[in-house]
Amino acid sequence: MLILTNNEGKSGIGETARLLQAGAAGLDAIEAGVRLVEDDETVRTVGRCGWPNLLGEVELDASVMDGDTLRTGAIGGLKGFLHPVSVARQLLQRLPHELLIGEGAAHFAREIGAEAGDLMDERSRSAWRRWFLAEVTQADQQTWPDVALEKYCHNAIDPEIGRDTTVFLALDANGSLSSGTSTSGWGWKYPGRLGDSPVIGAGSYADSRYGACACTGAGEMTIRAGTARAVVLYMKMGMSVEQAVAEAVEDMRALKGGLISRVTIHAVDKHGNHQVTAVNGLPENHYWLWKEGMAAPEAFPAHIVSISDDEPQKKRVAMTVYAQ
Repeated sequence: MLILTNNEGKSGIGETARLLQAGAAGLDAIEAGVRLVEDDETVRTVGRCGWPNLLGEVELDASVMDGDTLRTGAIGGLKGFLHPVSVARQLLQRLPHELLIGEGAAHFAREIGAEAGDLMDERSRSAWRRWFLAEVTQADQQTWPDVALEKYCHNAIDPEIGRDTTVFLALDANGSLSSGTSTSGWGWKYPGRLGDSPVIGAGSYADSRYGACACTGAGEMTIRAGTARAVVLYMKMGMSVEQAVAEAVEDMRALKGGLISRVTIHAVDKHGNHQVTAVNGLPENHYWLWKEGMAAPEAFPAHIVSISDDEPQKKRVAMTVYAQ
């Protein structure tokens, strides 16, 4: 048994490990762990208290995947509900579809009695207000939001550099692999923007025959490269988990233009071997791991590699200031 999560999964991995030890299915254990991260007010990129979009609204994305059946449930642009991972799980169980977005996702959440709530806190509101006053022209402030938003989304980045989506990968006692993701997306993003978290095959993929993978960081890159599915396919071709991740990184080197930034690839194979590689990562990039026999989850440094990075450094610094 094994559970692998990124740096933001710290508050949930203990519960996930406890449930796996008690014999729970991987998807049940993942959902429980991700819900705790969604509730964690110190995590600004997942669930309640996540960073808002350009309009000052928090939009949540999440997904789950069952590696035995290859069924998935994914939610995009969900507003007003606290646990998108559970809405995604119920989608998998109740509907013939794989992905719901926006108003449709909210309608389904109401239909199943999902827990509603205010996703913003005062810190998020204040940070957005500081950005608005500093970056939006006086003319646009007067007519906001009836302005051309396109010119502002190009500076949309994670206000707290090195903080990300949460991803969970589990190998349970039955040898089944599962994946789960949850995020509020990039701060100050264009309204309606979906990253890779709800895009199965880009942000996550699980196949119990071979392995599982999930990504954090700039989802625009993994969508273009189909990263999560690619890693699993490389393992299907006979590569080790380390080789599969390295090959997926090589795929990213072909990307030209667009957002070339940070991505961290988390992967496990069907035997419980794992690899975490941070593309354009920072020294503090790490992940959390629990394996059968460990007394408690432990943090480990990610392997760091570099590719071309076009992200404007001065904007990274500025956005960090707005988040203070």
